[in-house]
Amino acid sequence: MPSRRGARDAERDGTERFRAAVCHGDTCPERTSATVTKNYVYACHTKRMPRRSTAAAASIAVAWLFTRPVAAHVDYVTEGEGERIDPAAFVVEVVSDPFNAAVLVGSGAAITGTVAAYLWLRPTITDIVILREKLASYGDLVPWMLRLSIGLPLVGAGFQGYLFAPTLSFDPTANPALRALFIGVGFFVLFGLATRIVSALGLSLFVWVFAAIDPGVVIAMEYVPILLSLLVIGGGRPSADDMLLEVASTADTYYGRVDPVHHLKAFLDETLAPLREYVPTVLRVGMGLTFVYLGLIQKLATPGQSLLVVEQYDLTSVVPVDPGLWVVAAGITEIAVGSALIVGFFTRGAAAVSFVLFTTTLFGLPNDPVLAHVTLFGLASAVFTLGAGPLSVDRWIGRPALDDGRQAIPAD
Repeated sequence: MPSRRGARDAERDGTERFRAAVCHGDTCPERTSATVTKNYVYACHTKRMPRRSTAAAASIAVAWLFTRPVAAHVDYVTEGEGERIDPAAFVVEVVSDPFNAAVLVGSGAAITGTVAAYLWLRPTITDIVILREKLASYGDLVPWMLRLSIGLPLVGAGFQGYLFAPTLSFDPTANPALRALFIGVGFFVLFGLATRIVSALGLSLFVWVFAAIDPGVVIAMEYVPILLSLLVIGGGRPSADDMLLEVASTADTYYGRVDPVHHLKAFLDETLAPLREYVPTVLRVGMGLTFVYLGLIQKLATPGQSLLVVEQYDLTSVVPVDPGLWVVAAGITEIAVGSALIVGFFTRGAAAVSFVLFTTTLFGLPNDPVLAHVTLFGLASAVFTLGAGPLSVDRWIGRPALDDGRQAIPAD
């Protein structure tokens, strides 16, 4: 009879041979009829793995928190597309495992039950009421927050040579005009100078890259809701626009005699004022679409690349579950958070969770480009500050901090 130590050594050896098969495309150690290139060889893997103990279920909450490292922009931290895996077959293989199905269904049921209980009881928590009202008072700082969140990455994109997303690079020395354009737009946005004009220019630049260069720029779609919002609300304060308007609109100033732009700004402020109340909706929906894209397209639709992230960072050592469960859980989590944001359901809670998970990504993936995620941080912060806004479930069933008719972002 083999000793326990010998059995453990044999199991470890089998695990290493399985990992080698995954990495090098060899045949499965136990079933020669199943290869790594054929879907996921998940049946082979799960056959080898011992049944998880019930203690592993206690780590599920941690797993849902740490699924965000694999829920990052996958293209930013991997090279190549990984194995070509049929997405539908991959998901079916993962959820057909009883343990994986129990984890997914159990976690979903727990979250659904918690939300349903809260909506049924509707407790009045003074801390949350005060926090909601205090956040509403920060509305006038949101334009500044949004400007910082895209100004810095745009300047960085110009100097480093990429088109919104680090995956779309260009040679800045061979394209000095394009480099100067990104840097210029970034600096103007940072300073809040001609904010609406440069926001329109930034939107046009994004559309041009999408239509003429590479549709893959959609991976950085978080720029779009921010640029649209700045087009409506302007630079806010503090900003160069606000300072120059104050000087130009004051009688007997030299600048007021030579600057015709402040008349245009005043006209745009008045014309676009009715749209200001919908800025929280634009930001919320834009962030939600970003999450759904990352979960559906970058995770569930391309599982081979996501599995590379799990393998590269040895995420199964963080939470000992199957690699396929990591990918599926990350995709489902992002789709769920994104859907909640799109419909405006528990909006501030979803934004707060996303902010924490973005931070986890930065610590979990050492080579993840920090500058490329600054825009997401700013977007999440703005949604957390403003809440759901109009056209949302929260506005329908919740207790808004703002009275009807009061704008989340006050006029300049």
